Amino acid sequence: MKWPLVLPFAALSLAVFSCMKVGPIGGYEDASVPIWGSGARGGTTSVNTSTSAAALIRQVNLKVDMVPKGTHGRRVVRPMKPRYITIHSTQNYSAGAERHSLALKRGALRASKRRGGNRIGYLIWHYTVDEKMAIQHMPTNEQGEHADFDGPGNRYSIGIEMCEERGSNINATIDRTAKLTAYLMHKNGIPLSRVVPHYHWPRKGTSRPHKNCPHFLLDNGRPGRKWKAFQGRINSYYKQINSQSVASR
Repeated sequence: MKWPLVLPFAALSLAVFSCMKVGPIGGYEDASVPIWGSGARGGTTSVNTSTSAAALIRQVNLKVDMVPKGTHGRRVVRPMKPRYITIHSTQNYSAGAERHSLALKRGALRASKRRGGNRIGYLIWHYTVDEKMAIQHMPTNEQGEHADFDGPGNRYSIGIEMCEERGSNINATIDRTAKLTAYLMHKNGIPLSRVVPHYHWPRKGTSRPHKNCPHFLLDNGRPGRKWKAFQGRINSYYKQINSQSVASR
């Protein structure tokens, strides 16, 4: 299925978060996506200098564009102390971070509210990342609706969606996501072992409880070499922050 260049919000609601498979557009489904730089091997990045958390988040180019409290995905506010970070991919090939942000604010991303399923009738997550920026949609101390309905993925994890807009630089998006993840680990005291793909959270009552998401960072639908390489990239940025923290004491 091909999405139009300008995606109507009604159609966007069917594509985003669900990570539904719309076909290997752009070769992402089967291609081996390079997620490390020229100076790295085995999913790690050479660390030559330390950096502060503030400097790293500046590199992310973070924009705060919250869904207003009391509306749509934040109509019901559930407090959260984050213990995990969950990584997703949109599998929407016609929109970057700004269009996803606009859709969330307009309440276009609806989902069927049901017992054991979506709890509020909308989809919402904390950050969307593309090749140019990251946008925050809700505070990290609030629960989203992005992982496993009423399970621990929604109740205890920060949700990050990676964009796949056709023609964009997916490697730049992955790298920006790794930087944002390292920053959030540092800020919230979350270890690398608790940075997980959407695949990690089973969705009760579905025919395929473990989603192939983020599909371009999984091997044959499961965490493997690509996911470990992505973890290595995150860890390299996290170590840069810690190195700077130790040096400044």
